[in-house]
Amino acid sequence: MARRSKKKGRPVSGWLVLDKPVGMGSTEAVSKIKWLFQAEKAGHAGTLDPLASGMLPIALGEATKTVPYVQDGAKIYRFTVAWGEERSTDDLEGPVTKSSEQRPAEADVRALLPKYTGIIMQTPPQFSAIKIAGERAYDLARDGETVDIPPREVEIGRLDLVEQAADYTIFEVECGKGTYVRSLARDMGRDLGCFGHIAELRRIEVEPFTQDDFVTLAELEAARFGEQGGEDPDTADAASEAPDLPVDFTAIDALLVDTAAALDCLPQIAISDDAATKIRLGNPVIIRGRDAPVEAEEACATARGKLVAIGAIEQGMFKPKRVFAG
Repeated sequence: MARRSKKKGRPVSGWLVLDKPVGMGSTEAVSKIKWLFQAEKAGHAGTLDPLASGMLPIALGEATKTVPYVQDGAKIYRFTVAWGEERSTDDLEGPVTKSSEQRPAEADVRALLPKYTGIIMQTPPQFSAIKIAGERAYDLARDGETVDIPPREVEIGRLDLVEQAADYTIFEVECGKGTYVRSLARDMGRDLGCFGHIAELRRIEVEPFTQDDFVTLAELEAARFGEQGGEDPDTADAASEAPDLPVDFTAIDALLVDTAAALDCLPQIAISDDAATKIRLGNPVIIRGRDAPVEAEEACATARGKLVAIGAIEQGMFKPKRVFAG
């Protein structure tokens, strides 16, 4: 009989709301956080480009089961559009493809905002993760191909002008899943007749998290190592990844947001310890209480404030779909 391999890392769970620096990719950030926490499992809720900074929610352990709820949440970006140039990547990374000496007046920019508010049709950038015939658009673009990416519906809750200068404008946008801010810059530049690209992009909120939840890499490293510092995960050897000596994770674990925070969008059902035991075994339970919903496509069950399961409520019965470790 084959022996099961021992899981590497700690069974730590929760959300780490990273203030990602410019120059770091999302996958790299997840690897760094997983290493710092010595976590068994980690994943992020929505890619943030290397040239962008700001909020990258990273789920550890049981919190990875709640990633879809954060991915679907509204997002807020603060971004700067540089006027006068359109670039192949719609940001600073790519070469200039179109240019203009024209610059927009503030009144013209403000007059354009309603066109980009509400439900709009948007064409993703050539350099994007959209799949075309099974291949990523950015892979085709890097090979020199110009691909026909169909426009798709996205939702812009609000688009505000924050600051206007001669060569650039700073905006803040609240948008839904799948919105490309680079496409906003490109399309507004074309409408204004001056072209434009993203010069700076920062994500400041991902529902339900806010800027109050931000944690920087410096804060994480200080919590994990104090003043001693630590090895980079790319160069750390096996001993440093799984040290024999006990390590105190109290300070760094305190920076995590509880897993259940990602489920604030769902109805919350408080259950007894006995009901929690039954649910964790996959059994449905009767929901009691005067204010308990009779029907719900999705709801969150908790016992003593701890997340137990996500499930459906049908005819007053909670039926678990996804169970969380106690």
